[in-house]
Amino acid sequence: MAFDIEMIKKVYAELPSKIAAARQLLNRPLTLTEKILYAHLHSSQKLEDFQRGKSYVDFAPDRVAMQDATAQMALLQFMQAGRPKVAVPSTVHCDHLITAKDGSKTDLAAATSGNKEVYDFLASVSNKYGIGFWKPGAGIIHQIVLENYAFPGGMMIGTDSHTVNAGGLGMIAIGVGGADACDVMAGLAWELKMPKLIGVKLKGKLNGWTSPKDVILKVAGILTVKGGTGAVVEYFGEGAVAMSCTGKGTICNMGAEIGATTSTFGYDESMSRYLSATGRADVAAAADAVKEHLTADPEVYANPEKYFDQVIEINLSELEPHLNGPFTPDLATPISKMKEAAAANNWPTKVSVGLIGSCTNSSYEDISRAVSLAKQVAEKNLKAKAEFSITPGSEQIRFTIERDGFIDTFNKIGATVYANACGPCIGMWARAGADKKERNTIVHSFNRNFAARQDGNPNTLAFVGSPELTTALAIAGDLTFNPMTDTLTNEKGEQVKLDPPTGDELPTKGFAVEDAGYIAPAADGSGVEVKVSPTSDRLQLLAPFAPWEGTDLKGLKLLIKAKGKCTTDHISMAGPWLKYRGHLDNISNNMLIGAVNFFNEKTNSVKNQLTGEYNEVPKVQRAYKAAGIGSIVVGDENYGEGSSREHAAMEPRHLGVRAILVKSFARIHETNLKKQGMLALTFVNKDDYNKVQEDDVIDILGLTSFAPGKNLTIQLTHKDGSTESFEVAHTYNEQQVEWFKAGGALNIIRASVAK
Repeated sequence: MAFDIEMIKKVYAELPSKIAAARQLLNRPLTLTEKILYAHLHSSQKLEDFQRGKSYVDFAPDRVAMQDATAQMALLQFMQAGRPKVAVPSTVHCDHLITAKDGSKTDLAAATSGNKEVYDFLASVSNKYGIGFWKPGAGIIHQIVLENYAFPGGMMIGTDSHTVNAGGLGMIAIGVGGADACDVMAGLAWELKMPKLIGVKLKGKLNGWTSPKDVILKVAGILTVKGGTGAVVEYFGEGAVAMSCTGKGTICNMGAEIGATTSTFGYDESMSRYLSATGRADVAAAADAVKEHLTADPEVYANPEKYFDQVIEINLSELEPHLNGPFTPDLATPISKMKEAAAANNWPTKVSVGLIGSCTNSSYEDISRAVSLAKQVAEKNLKAKAEFSITPGSEQIRFTIERDGFIDTFNKIGATVYANACGPCIGMWARAGADKKERNTIVHSFNRNFAARQDGNPNTLAFVGSPELTTALAIAGDLTFNPMTDTLTNEKGEQVKLDPPTGDELPTKGFAVEDAGYIAPAADGSGVEVKVSPTSDRLQLLAPFAPWEGTDLKGLKLLIKAKGKCTTDHISMAGPWLKYRGHLDNISNNMLIGAVNFFNEKTNSVKNQLTGEYNEVPKVQRAYKAAGIGSIVVGDENYGEGSSREHAAMEPRHLGVRAILVKSFARIHETNLKKQGMLALTFVNKDDYNKVQEDDVIDILGLTSFAPGKNLTIQLTHKDGSTESFEVAHTYNEQQVEWFKAGGALNIIRASVAK
């Protein structure tokens, strides 16, 4: 039986009437996205015809999920809220802090020992506040959610950008910062700007070497890393119905790479099969009873242009395997074009490592199709030319594929099986030789491939592909190998061709596991004590941020003018810094160390206006803070894309940065800044970015009448004493203005509980 089955039944019982009310109000057929959103309005939210891309709406998500790296800060904030127990079903998943190095058992033991303080903290907080706890080794948050908690028509938020994975089971699942999670766990409404809608019609059927991963790689190439910003992507069509549930999850998972709020699919037989296979036949039966409400109205898919803001059509029968990269997940290259692309860009064509698995691609189907290729190595007298690794998404997956002999097959081609954790996907990979910074190429079935993302080496060119294509390229050792047309020379000197991959959607013997890794919380956690040592370098209790002074902000120093791509990885790196995710002051020492300074083209090197000398970004900012001087960060387009980590917003706030001024923001990061009481501003005229000079002193004017839709003014005082001004915009609504004035949303929550 499923977790929280009564909650799911309640959602389904209320669906028909809520959807009917929305349909009557809008007086038109509804998309699946609209059905789920309107069915999850918060009780305080009036039903109205919300304007896509404009209206802020209060929602009531069904559940919250947190991974260990972000859960620390989320739960430290929740502890300040004064609530005795979470208001909605919530879970913590220990998946981010395990370094991939020697293999699953050794790496897991090292992580369990090295992170004991953090794991004990998360376990005790979970136990106290009624939160389900998935221990280290249980698996990656998104795979665990898909296997245990996701349900068609539900709505959830999670403190990780790839929470969107649950769209594979027909949910609206959205990545958020810890402050948003804190709100929902405290029983408050969760605010989201009503998203625009992008419809993707999938014609035909996948065949041969193509896989669901190729669908999202193609879409990423079409929409780019910010083309989905502020929108939900809804997939439909015969190609969608013919695809497995986990394949749908893969597509939704990587929707985070186009900036989409989330992605989803309508309920169908593949979802029903997956629910039953994962022990949730009761959920499948409940969904079947309301299935007409778990997909769009028929008129929508018949005439999608009338109901979506944008429609994309892809013929799966003609789709070719893709590789996306390097350094960005939207540079899409069909495998047949890779040879010429590699030559034109001087990409190293030798594949050093192939990596499969992660939260994006570690389903039974993914692994079974990859293993069908691994078997051909022995059958065709081949030898894998590149290193190869597998990262299972959950203990259930790992146990099942070991039972079915897949791991033995992978071992025979020299593969390493890492722990059931994020590992290389998020930079938790102790890759031998990475410190030499040599230029090399890797291929993986993960989701992100920013510079230095996987192994810390900025000269590693990472290409994203399906598990099948990744496996084939690892066998060939050549980035330009096209398995559909090319042959390989085997150990006997013969030319052989790889047969197309085959595999099972679900295990014929069923899933199996001895210890899934779940620990239920205490029925009454009031007696549980949560301890945090004041001398710990891993955990630090939070102090409230100071409220706004009530005046314009004057005399701010320019901390950095970031040039080009500045993701949350650049603002708050992962890798070795993950261990400080529960200690705000310590992790603030990585603030913006990956951002490129516009004025000298260097990273972690900015001018200290107090001394005139260049130093590391955090050190310069700490000098300003010690002197009681605020600062401002200026950035480029899509600032803060990538992971949902709110540390990228909390670190500047903690160190005294007062505002972030950019050409445009990624959605989650902009919200995180607002939640922490920061000013998130955008250039009205993007060319004004060029006016900001290295020695500028900056005033932000108009704050005494700060209001929705009302621009503020930036005044620059240059080193020569000259001044110039320009308008800047913001997207704060009335509630968010109050967050700013109070010094952060959490200060308002705490005050409301204290009354």
